[in-house]
Amino acid sequence: MNVFVIGATGFVGGALARRLTARGHLVSGLARTDAAAVTLAADGITPVAADLDSRRSATIEAALRADAVLYAAQPDPLLEEETVESLTRALAGTGKTLIFLSGSGVLLQRTAGAWSQDSLSEYDSFAVEPLAVSRKAAEDTVLAAASDGLRAMVVRPGLIWGPGDHGHVPMTYQSVAATGAACYVGPGLNTYSHVHIDDVTHLFTLALEAGRPGGLYHAVAGEVPNRWIAERVADDLGCGTRSVTPQEAALVWGEFGALIMAASSRLRAVRAQQELGWRPEHTDMLTTIGAARLRRLAAVRT
Repeated sequence: MNVFVIGATGFVGGALARRLTARGHLVSGLARTDAAAVTLAADGITPVAADLDSRRSATIEAALRADAVLYAAQPDPLLEEETVESLTRALAGTGKTLIFLSGSGVLLQRTAGAWSQDSLSEYDSFAVEPLAVSRKAAEDTVLAAASDGLRAMVVRPGLIWGPGDHGHVPMTYQSVAATGAACYVGPGLNTYSHVHIDDVTHLFTLALEAGRPGGLYHAVAGEVPNRWIAERVADDLGCGTRSVTPQEAALVWGEFGALIMAASSRLRAVRAQQELGWRPEHTDMLTTIGAARLRRLAAVRT
């Protein structure tokens, strides 16, 4: 299959493009710079000189040449909305496949470090996180396009972890560099469902092969409260743990990082398992504790 990956130089898009290439697909990837093009070519991925802004027409042309388009970019929210609208409009009636990578941030709950009992499947309704209104609008545009002759789907994973990730475990190590302790917000019982990058790319390949038009698929393998993460990091480094207020958290991780580290976002992958037979293989995010790259984060004092 001829597959065009938008976001092919990113964490998820890059892993996805490499997996599809290894499976024998002809993969092309959006390259905004010459350096990105060199990186893609080195991985056997055909670079497409384009972007989602001034060269969006070149992106659309590449999408029309492909059998399937996998969107795994993380641009400005409004730019993403515009791009998705352009893609779905251009691909309408072609019967091609479009799979959009979203995330559980759309249903994030601001709990200030407290536990939330809400765990949502693909079938459940929810209040959209205000900062993710544009992302949810993009999801809705993609899913609605399934009625316009487009095999359109959305994959909505939890916190994605794996080699090179920048999620909750690395952020907890970073807090040691900033404060001398492994930090969590409030009581630290807030929980973000998580999934390994390899399991996310596996779900994409299943959706590509057997997903139905209009399908929404969650990807989640496990969950662990932030306080437990901090306790394991503290054990690894021989330091203490510390509860911080939301205001203190902003000094440690920045405003957006503090929001994520204080929130809950819990998923259940019901449809992904029932319709596609997806089963995650990596279920314990805490197996990354002790990695050299993470310990280096704790050693850099700010």
